[in-house]
Amino acid sequence: MPSHEFEEPPSLTQPVRGIVLAAGKGTRMRSNLPKVLHLLRGLPIIEHSLRSVLQATGNKPLIVVGQDAAAVRAAVGERADFAVQSEQLGTGHAVMQAEAALRGDPAQQFIITAADMPLVRAETLRHIAAERERSGAAIVMLTVVVNDPRGFGRVVRDAGGNVSAIVEEVACSPAQLKVNELNGAIYCVEAAWLWGALRRIQPNPRKGEYFLTDLVEIAVADGRTVRAIVGADVDECIGINTRVDLADADAALRRRINRAHMLNGVSIVDPATTYIDLDVTIGADTTILPNTHLLGRTRIGSVSVIGPDALLRDSVVGDGCEVCQSVLEEAQVDDGGGVGPFSHLREGAYVGQHAHVGNFGEMKKSRLGARSKMGHFSYLGDATVGEGVNIGAGAITCNYDGVRKNPTIIGDGAFIGSDTLLVAPVEVGANATTGAGAVVTKNVPPDSVAVGLPARVIRRKPPKSSDV
Repeated sequence: MPSHEFEEPPSLTQPVRGIVLAAGKGTRMRSNLPKVLHLLRGLPIIEHSLRSVLQATGNKPLIVVGQDAAAVRAAVGERADFAVQSEQLGTGHAVMQAEAALRGDPAQQFIITAADMPLVRAETLRHIAAERERSGAAIVMLTVVVNDPRGFGRVVRDAGGNVSAIVEEVACSPAQLKVNELNGAIYCVEAAWLWGALRRIQPNPRKGEYFLTDLVEIAVADGRTVRAIVGADVDECIGINTRVDLADADAALRRRINRAHMLNGVSIVDPATTYIDLDVTIGADTTILPNTHLLGRTRIGSVSVIGPDALLRDSVVGDGCEVCQSVLEEAQVDDGGGVGPFSHLREGAYVGQHAHVGNFGEMKKSRLGARSKMGHFSYLGDATVGEGVNIGAGAITCNYDGVRKNPTIIGDGAFIGSDTLLVAPVEVGANATTGAGAVVTKNVPPDSVAVGLPARVIRRKPPKSSDV
């Protein structure tokens, strides 16, 4: 039974739709959150399955939901149609609930997969559909050969090597339990044959459930072909029933994501300690150092260095940047910018080209202009800082007066002395200087020096040239 590495298959000639089974209760997760809404590399489990089916078929799938229907519908939105399985009577019964919505559908074949199998690639689904088209089989299914059954059904073949049955683990004989070819629970089924075959499934005498896998024996009895494709990537068949399974799936998906970035020209020094969400983009020749987390929709340009010990969530980092041992949340760093170590850029923080935020700096809803520097232990909140500004160690904007947040504006070329307190709302003009320890409560004019508590202007400075 040779296994197959799936590449992009030929275009499908027969229309195909997906049926995604998501009605399971997920009791083994021991959670109030529906199983398929637990996060896997930054996205709900069902989102991974949904994207694969959409990409493989090009058509809106039908999702069979159960008691958590409202929550799943809210997560998926208008990208799928829905059917409800009110009673949990097995996988065959779940697909039966799709008949009312799909009978008469123009699709000539249906891909059936489970929402809790999020690592199945779109390429794999398309290959299964392409093989069903080519062979005219009633069913084409994915199998894997592994020693850990994970509760999957066993594939039974006849003397000629053809698939004759799938036996669920609860119904296996001792000999069948030793079979290491497992049902991957991913099928492409001929639409014209499916609905009548479903009605011939009998409830299992041990569990009283209707097993979808009984379709194989029904097809054989009808003289129809059932084909099995052995997949080379066993990770695709990781089903999530417990939090242990979720961790296994996360590790597998993390390896897949990291490998894809490395093949695209990103250097990941230690993939085992690098955590990258599915929707993150990284430019070529960027280096990711150990213990780095790139989360959400973070975008990183080329020739940057991120880490070690960095966490970026929904942030944008340009080309040629460095982010070391720092946290960025909904922040932006333009080309050539630097952050860290030990800095925190919060929502709305913006670091301009070749600007730098150094040790233990914090920004929130603030802009640090191009070539400006905020070196040590400083805080900018609700501030707009111009270009070529120096923010001295320990300088902070006092933006909150107990009722509202107030803005601070610092002009181009200003020099803010160490431990300056800028009591907002306040403005420091271009090329102005504040002395160390100054408490600025009133606007400082351009080209002036202000010192003291409260700060007062003591002299004027010659204007800087325009090439600051």
